[in-house]
Amino acid sequence: MMTKLLATVKKEILLLIRDKVGLSILFIMPMVLIFVMTLVQDSAFKTMNEKGIPVVFVNNDHDSLGILIEEGLRNNDLCNVSDSINGEKATAELAQKYVGEGKFLVGIIIPKGATDAIRKNVTQLVSETLNGPDSAAKKTTAAQDSVEITILIDPVAKKSFLISVTSNLREFISEVKTKIMFQTFSEQIAEVIPDKQNAPKNTYKKSQIITYKEVYASETEDKIVPNAVQHNVPAWTIFAMFFIAIPLSGSILKEKNEGSAFRLHTMPTPYLLLVNGKIIVYVMVCLIQFLLMLSVGQLFLPMLGLPALVLGNSIAGIFILTLATAFAATGYGVMVGTLATTEHQAAIMGSLSILLLSALGGIWVPSYVMPEVMRNISAWSPLNWSLEGFYKLFLRGGHVTDILSESVKLVIFFLATMTVSSIANRKKRTV
Repeated sequence: MMTKLLATVKKEILLLIRDKVGLSILFIMPMVLIFVMTLVQDSAFKTMNEKGIPVVFVNNDHDSLGILIEEGLRNNDLCNVSDSINGEKATAELAQKYVGEGKFLVGIIIPKGATDAIRKNVTQLVSETLNGPDSAAKKTTAAQDSVEITILIDPVAKKSFLISVTSNLREFISEVKTKIMFQTFSEQIAEVIPDKQNAPKNTYKKSQIITYKEVYASETEDKIVPNAVQHNVPAWTIFAMFFIAIPLSGSILKEKNEGSAFRLHTMPTPYLLLVNGKIIVYVMVCLIQFLLMLSVGQLFLPMLGLPALVLGNSIAGIFILTLATAFAATGYGVMVGTLATTEHQAAIMGSLSILLLSALGGIWVPSYVMPEVMRNISAWSPLNWSLEGFYKLFLRGGHVTDILSESVKLVIFFLATMTVSSIANRKKRTV
């Protein structure tokens, strides 16, 4: 039994080595895909994770409100703030023009006298509190002193993204406005009721009652920011693994057409033992593919100025999940080759089904940005099981126990495909 298995493995290795074009497709194609897709998607991921959102800032106030907002935006990792356009001081008209042309994603215009208007409103509020409400004239004054901050938005930008950006800006602007109001209010009260706690020197520090700290929900010691590398390297490696279904199914059909499969059937050997040689060889190919993709993510992509792939905490988890994915991909290839009747049919069936499963599985577009219906469908794709497992390892700092469910699903998928292959082959032999 072992001799037959070794002979089958040797045969498959020789056939694979002879097909140099097929080998280059298996190894070079996924590497090119990772390079291209990572470079294409890098700017999109940077927009969400790094300092890079182009914002034009027009400060007509030149007082506390405008100064604090500009300072806060410049210190915010979300924004890349500019107060000039082509070397010219930014104005409301220029900002509107260039945001409309897509040169900036967002424009912020602080009106003239904004800080002074806030102080007047607070002064009036203190006066009303201490002396009682006055005539309607004060209400008119308050209305005239209202502050309107204009936020210009690029009409081409995605609505969901803009909601996130503008809500952050509104929250920050509101916080700055509150600080100024609190400071002015404290100064007004201090004039009437002198108190050390109301001194303006301490106002700014005391107004910072709530602070914010962003923490990624990951068990890794270092903060791992989701980026194009962390998504594309595992995604396109999984795609490449399942793509071997095409050459594998073609190999099975070729043996059938040449008659070698018929001669093998005359041997007193189960069908699954005959394909075990193919499974072993192509699983090894998948593991080599994975190692090559890791080298691309850790060594070559950083040469292009991209972040290096972070592997997480569990090498054992990576190996188990990769092995389970390799078996699932190989089993799928065997099933396609068994069900198809011609090489042309196997190529079409294999390529289209893999493209469909990869699209549903979150390879092309991450599943977390899909509609809820598509996310539910995505959960049935074996490529999604593998990708979710790598997300847990690479992004969430998971361990072996965290990816067991995905690995078990992939192994069950492999056993299911081999069962279907065995039944289909038995039926074809009896026809």
